[in-house]
Amino acid sequence: MKAALLKAFGAPLVVEEVADPEPGPDDVVVRVFASGIDGTDLKLLDGFGYTPELPFIMGHESAGTIESAGSRVKRWKPGDRVVPYNFVIEPEDPWYRTEREQLCQNLAGILGVRGANGGYAELLCVPARQLIPIPHGIAFADAAVHCDAGLTALHAVRRARLAPGETALVIGVGGVGAFAVQFACIAGARVIAVEKTEAKRDWARQLGAAAAMSGADIARTIPDLTGGRGVDCALDIVGTRDSMQGCIEAVMPGGRIVIVGYTPDWFSISGKKLAQNELEMIGARAGSRQELAQALALTAAGRVRSIVTDTAALADVNDALARLRSGLVLGRLVLDCASGRA
Repeated sequence: MKAALLKAFGAPLVVEEVADPEPGPDDVVVRVFASGIDGTDLKLLDGFGYTPELPFIMGHESAGTIESAGSRVKRWKPGDRVVPYNFVIEPEDPWYRTEREQLCQNLAGILGVRGANGGYAELLCVPARQLIPIPHGIAFADAAVHCDAGLTALHAVRRARLAPGETALVIGVGGVGAFAVQFACIAGARVIAVEKTEAKRDWARQLGAAAAMSGADIARTIPDLTGGRGVDCALDIVGTRDSMQGCIEAVMPGGRIVIVGYTPDWFSISGKKLAQNELEMIGARAGSRQELAQALALTAAGRVRSIVTDTAALADVNDALARLRSGLVLGRLVLDCASGRA
């Protein structure tokens, strides 16, 4: 099969032929048709956050059909349309299939991130227990981006405890943020989006945001948009010092800040402001397999629109990653991993 290999941190991926994966008795091999790329992949390239053993196949947003299955796999058959849940947890682990299983501290691997090769390839081998069926009517590219962007956004909005009539600030409307705007609207919140470019601010409005602004306008504009109250909740999808400062400036007393994105930046906040305003700082990491299925169901029901705005062939993965790093991708960029196959 063809695969894009990470052979050295800070260097381009190498697309080459490698051996096809062989499933164990409880595994399946998936023919990958689509694999999303995002900021986590850029961090992997840079050796920040996760540092898998090399060579390694990245790609944690994949969708395809079952090619073959191990001898003990009964539920799935060749041709079934599936996405994998990324966090590989042993069934005997107490976190397994709980509502917050992604917090397991003894993960057997994270697909495409560490310990388990991902979907920047024509074939992907995963434990059968990781699979979620793709609902009818959802394209492979749209299904793939639910594996990270979709379930992460849904989990973050749930962590935010958004209620009808509240106002939510979403900082960063790329892949995760594009879903977060929509899920926050579904929760009944009025959404204000923050993005650098007018193109992305317009994109946020198309997704349902009532207003959109640049980060520099937060302190001046949020009071006008909220009657001087501030927002009930701010979701920081970016995770920089500046985006966190924007959250702190925007939230009302008693407000909630949900931290989704992360960078090497550290944050500081006045203890007095935190205590006397009873602010809540809430972390949000990915989501559960139930949330992956639920995010897919919302899309299948027509309540969520596609966030896929760009595609590229697997052979062009390095150009695609450079385009993502440049900030030119509006929503989510997805690799077509089958485009070079006869």
